[in-house]
Amino acid sequence: MSTDTPPSNLPPVLRPENPPQRTLEDFATRFATRTLGDLAARTFSGLTLATADLRPGEIFVAINGVNAHGATYAHRAAETGAVAVVTDEAGAAIAEASGLPILVVSDPRALLGDMSAWVYGTGADDDLPLLLGTTGTNGKTSVSHLLEGILRQIGVVAGLSSTAERHIAGQTIVSRLTTPEASEMHALLALMRERNVEAVAVEVSAQALSRHRVDGLRFDVAGFTNLSHDHLDDYADMDEYFEAKLALFHEDRAVRGVVSLDSAAGAEVLARSEVPVITVGTPLIAADPEAARAAHWVVDIVAEHQQGTTFTLTGRDGRTLTTVVPVIGPHMAANAGLAIVMLLEAGYEWDRIVSALLRDGRISAYLPGRTELVSGPTGPAVYVDFGHSPDAFEKTLAAVRRVTPGRVLMLFGADGDRDATKRHDMGRAGVLGSDILVITDHHPRFEDPASIRATLIEGARLAQSDAEIHEFSPPESAIIAAVGMVGDGDAILWAGPGHQDYRDIRGVRTPYSARELARRALRDAGWPVGEPHWPVPYAD
Repeated sequence: MSTDTPPSNLPPVLRPENPPQRTLEDFATRFATRTLGDLAARTFSGLTLATADLRPGEIFVAINGVNAHGATYAHRAAETGAVAVVTDEAGAAIAEASGLPILVVSDPRALLGDMSAWVYGTGADDDLPLLLGTTGTNGKTSVSHLLEGILRQIGVVAGLSSTAERHIAGQTIVSRLTTPEASEMHALLALMRERNVEAVAVEVSAQALSRHRVDGLRFDVAGFTNLSHDHLDDYADMDEYFEAKLALFHEDRAVRGVVSLDSAAGAEVLARSEVPVITVGTPLIAADPEAARAAHWVVDIVAEHQQGTTFTLTGRDGRTLTTVVPVIGPHMAANAGLAIVMLLEAGYEWDRIVSALLRDGRISAYLPGRTELVSGPTGPAVYVDFGHSPDAFEKTLAAVRRVTPGRVLMLFGADGDRDATKRHDMGRAGVLGSDILVITDHHPRFEDPASIRATLIEGARLAQSDAEIHEFSPPESAIIAAVGMVGDGDAILWAGPGHQDYRDIRGVRTPYSARELARRALRDAGWPVGEPHWPVPYAD
């Protein structure tokens, strides 16, 4: 947790335009174990974990963070206009000097969702938009954007919360976390309700479930994509990681579920879900093709091309739809199939969805940084992708290979201070799926980038592939070198940075865009580029 002022390139935390007015006395009666200071006649309009996001008239929630207790910043909260501090017993002793009233609760982090839901009137029993939550290792962001795209095609005012972006009835801002903190999530939903949003697609990470970020919500439909090696810096092993995701299918978290059977974990979710589940399978890429073929809905690949993937979705009752997802790969068709079935389970009519997709000839959705083609009609095809796991590398490289007549170059780095156990497998997947492998830097954070690169290269060489292996640092020079190694009919997959507009270097978010760097390298080499998709800027 950080309560320092964030870099200026961070987007704001959104609030409802007409926030509710609650009294400290009512709040204390509901949540506090004891209070310090005078609460009488004091009202507040919101709450936040960070003084950098605090607005006058709100409560500052001080939790015990990794590096310091949030209560250390209580004096700053008072200077910013906080009405009170909510904290635990340890924090109360620290915050008392701020002069603010203090409301002591048993566990501020665990209660944040329930407190936020009460403040903003966004609990499971309140009048909320339809909530569609998607979890899994890979594909969460894609499914969320596809859900929102189809909703808009059928005429629904939609909202979105994903790793890449937040959308509120057409407005777009860049995201901070995959899933916002509970206080931000509930404030965002309150704003969406004000703007008459009917349905919201929410990307739900394992960390969001473990760290109470979606507490106080009950999803109308929960979706599960897959499970593969990732995030073992946060979880002791794959079993613990799976259990974190399975929590979305508890009856207090969701009403019903849609589960992909493409990974082995899908069958386990199906067996252990506390809510009714409908299944989807993509036999071409499933770990168990027969199990995928036996799903309630089956995704079959019709054709693959640089601009997208044509697929057919077929139900057990004989209903069938053929359409196009605007990105390459059977795994993206699987994501699209999952999204369509989630909408059916949410109550949207089959004929309404089919009519819109046939009218437009495809799913009209922009998936930022998801196998995003940034090159033009001639020259090498350059895709920028957010994938950062061995499984994502394998699937995306295979998809690029099938639509590329020439050679495939893979360019990537790895996160510093994150799951280091997957680095050898990342190197292996990268080299086995490409003709040329270029290792560079990503977010080094506080690790030595040369050491990260060395581990990735070691993993690649252990695979004993015939592919060329190169190393360039920084990535600005790596993409220039990569473009110089390929030509017309070849392809580059730059995996890792995706939509992100920064690199994390020793705790500093350095402005950076892989998409723009790739376009610049192509232009400098004399090749045409594709038009960028610019997000709608957020208001200050």
